[in-house]
Amino acid sequence: MSRTRPLTRLSLCVLTATMLTACGTADKLSQVGKAPALNAIQDPTTTPGYRPVQMPMPEPQQAHYSPNSLWRSGNRAFFEDQRANQVGDILTVLVTIADKAEIDNKTERKREDTSNTGAGGVLGSQIEQWVLPDAASASALASINSSTDFSGEGSVDREEKLQTTVAAVVTQVLPNGNMVIEGRQEVRVNFEVRELIVAGIVRPEDIASNNTIASEKIAEARIGYGGRGQITDVQQPRYGSQVMDILLPF
Repeated sequence: MSRTRPLTRLSLCVLTATMLTACGTADKLSQVGKAPALNAIQDPTTTPGYRPVQMPMPEPQQAHYSPNSLWRSGNRAFFEDQRANQVGDILTVLVTIADKAEIDNKTERKREDTSNTGAGGVLGSQIEQWVLPDAASASALASINSSTDFSGEGSVDREEKLQTTVAAVVTQVLPNGNMVIEGRQEVRVNFEVRELIVAGIVRPEDIASNNTIASEKIAEARIGYGGRGQITDVQQPRYGSQVMDILLPF
């Protein structure tokens, strides 16, 4: 019974993986000759996995207005501020990523050890006479030599550049006035869809007068840029290769 259960579990896993692969293959076959479909526009708060952001907040303070004055504290202009400030407002995110990293590591280690064991005097003479064969000396009963060499070298040279703009929607206003934003952009060119996702927390003071904000001023920023379509499918290894890479120890 103990051997049958693991085999049954393995069979179920293989059957499940086969069914999932078959479903994915059937879906791809149905899309032959067609461009990838764009996702429908939807409320980000209704998507699966969405969770409101909770951050440590100071005690709320009541806003102060000057009597007999049209001026409201916090505005940059005399007229109404057109920057995003409430749920549903839109602001433009200027995504600028220019990362470059160069790392070069080299490690060398060497160790040698020599140990000799013997016996002299009366004890050595008795050992040579009773135990050791002819031409053997008790002064060199055991000799141990060990040597270890290790050499490791690694280097990383990476450079990434991304510069684009995307409109984001304010999905939540925190008690201290900071806003949670999320934006998604999809562009289809021939048979490839490029997706750009931006999300994070922004301060109203960091929003420029033209209702734009730089990506480096977004706290807890989540920026994703990828694609799906024929080119992406070709660049990805097959499911069997991915499974073998995980299971094989070498």
